[in-house]
Amino acid sequence: MPDLPRLIIATRNSHKTEEIRHILGDRFEILDVTDFPDLPEIDETGTTFLENARLKALGISRRIDGWVLADDSGLEVDTLGGAPGVWSSSFGGEEGNHSKNNQRLLTEMADKDQRSARFLCTLVLAKNGQEVANFFGSVEGEITREPSGNGGFGYDPLFVPRGYSQTLADLGPDIKSQLSHRSKAIQSFALNASSGNLLNQ
Repeated sequence: MPDLPRLIIATRNSHKTEEIRHILGDRFEILDVTDFPDLPEIDETGTTFLENARLKALGISRRIDGWVLADDSGLEVDTLGGAPGVWSSSFGGEEGNHSKNNQRLLTEMADKDQRSARFLCTLVLAKNGQEVANFFGSVEGEITREPSGNGGFGYDPLFVPRGYSQTLADLGPDIKSQLSHRSKAIQSFALNASSGNLLNQ
């Protein structure tokens, strides 16, 4: 059996790495930057998901051999003017604190009747400091009035995807891996990787 192509995910978020592993199955050997402790943090100074994904992909791929896939993703709420957007992971005032992020979102939405929102994901594939391709995914839905479910991470307990009555945290990883914003972007990457010469460069 030939060696699987190695894909390095430009993240230290174990939830994100496991979600990508779940979506891609056994098509790739998947590592992330925690497997390379000397790699630096990459400042996400962009104002769009694409800019931040590009910063991470290029920053890591300049320092390590192989294919690097970087994701930037977040939640846009219409009645909040698209917030939290690129600041989704620090919306509550502390980077990566899902509980504080969710609590602030519930507070901001407490008096809102219009609750439409979407998750967006942008992926950038890079090698040797050069961008090779990018991919996008989104899922529409609504923000609940209280959290529900123990699965997933981030805003999953507050987001009901369109066509469903349960939150992403209630629906579980198998359904989430079919319909989430990250799943759609990853599937687009996987389709291109398997059907062409994307990883033969």
